[in-house]
Amino acid sequence: MVARRFAFVISVCVFSVWVYSASNWPSFRGPDQTGVSPDATPPVKWSETENIKWKVALAGDGSDSSPIIWEDKIFLQNAMKVETPDAAPEPAPARQGQGRPRNQKPTSEYKFNVLCLDRNTGKMLWETMVKQVLPHEGHHPDHGFASYSPVTDGKLVWANFGSRGVYCLDLEGKIKWGKDLGQKTIRAGFGEGGSPALTKDNLIVVWDHEGESLIYALNRQTGEIAWKQPHDEKTAWTAPLVVEVGGKEQIVVAGTKQSRGYDAQTGSLIWECSGQTENVIPTPVANKEMVFCVSGFRGAKLQAIKLGRTGDLTGTDAIAWEVNEGTPYVASPLLYDDKLYVNSVNTSAISCYNAQTGQPFYVKQKLEQIKDIYASPVGAAGNVYYVGRNGVTYVLKNADTLEVVSVNKRVDGIDSTPALYGSAIYLKGKKNLYCIENKQ
Repeated sequence: MVARRFAFVISVCVFSVWVYSASNWPSFRGPDQTGVSPDATPPVKWSETENIKWKVALAGDGSDSSPIIWEDKIFLQNAMKVETPDAAPEPAPARQGQGRPRNQKPTSEYKFNVLCLDRNTGKMLWETMVKQVLPHEGHHPDHGFASYSPVTDGKLVWANFGSRGVYCLDLEGKIKWGKDLGQKTIRAGFGEGGSPALTKDNLIVVWDHEGESLIYALNRQTGEIAWKQPHDEKTAWTAPLVVEVGGKEQIVVAGTKQSRGYDAQTGSLIWECSGQTENVIPTPVANKEMVFCVSGFRGAKLQAIKLGRTGDLTGTDAIAWEVNEGTPYVASPLLYDDKLYVNSVNTSAISCYNAQTGQPFYVKQKLEQIKDIYASPVGAAGNVYYVGRNGVTYVLKNADTLEVVSVNKRVDGIDSTPALYGSAIYLKGKKNLYCIENKQ
């Protein structure tokens, strides 16, 4: 581990652009894009028979797509295989060398859907099919055809299905517009992912693949291309982060070659910084001074990069501190007060750092009842929630030492990041969506 301490005073004001009602969970990483709900009070203990307000069975493909919440509505994405009598069976992913899957092209069409459920009961309010098509590529066995998460501002909801298009719907499920951006060619046929983000005027879509990679800004109301920017990267699955720097919106995208900051109005490059690993998946988080970019495939890197700088920041004092071990491959980091949480690759070895200085509070502490983690951690009411792929959830104190509040047993296999609202946590598993709430 390498941590470079720093001391500086910076007058630039940096914060997440969209100041939503704190009660809502309008995007993959919550109201301020850090993974934290400032006013939720979810339970710390549950089981299949305790504190389960409701659970509903989920059909289709999309177990790693995360739910979002606005007031009494939950929004989801899925892909439903179209069953026909003469359809050939779907090929199982073959194994290729050292256990790496060779992913076959599907033989059946899929319906790509946006869903809305009642937050209080789990009842389906509407389901809108935006497209039906035969996907041109397969996906990793742990992945799916609907691995993006939607985003909402409480008036409209936007859903990115990648090669199947980008869509805007109203809160009653009516399609306002759709945009076809072409087809992606994904490395090793692993499948597509990477949720969109909102600026004041546009929807930001990162289009990284083995062909021409681009960043699109689509007008929120019409879907027209406001600008597009070449993005010199190959396949990645990270989502963009929108922050405000000196009164102007900036879009931060982590990348293998360079992590970059773009002007949200024009798409022009403001800064870049190299150092991340291959196959970047985690979405960055930011505080008032820095953005934290992390990756963990075939290496490890956590970089705290000062915002308000311009140009190539590689090797400069704009890198406030960095860490070269124990960083995540899939899960995004959690920024809770002055603490930054990461897990090692896809394991449950948890590290926590002082976000300002890089000083470790603890490093690679194992959560023994969890083996693997895909879901990003979330935080509320002084607690941190880590959900394992086996459905076991650890609740930790947001503290300087690893303090386990509770260990909650399996309810379902879970790859999706939880959503928080009010006194509940919403867990989306491979088979069911759970509303887990403190009983009054």
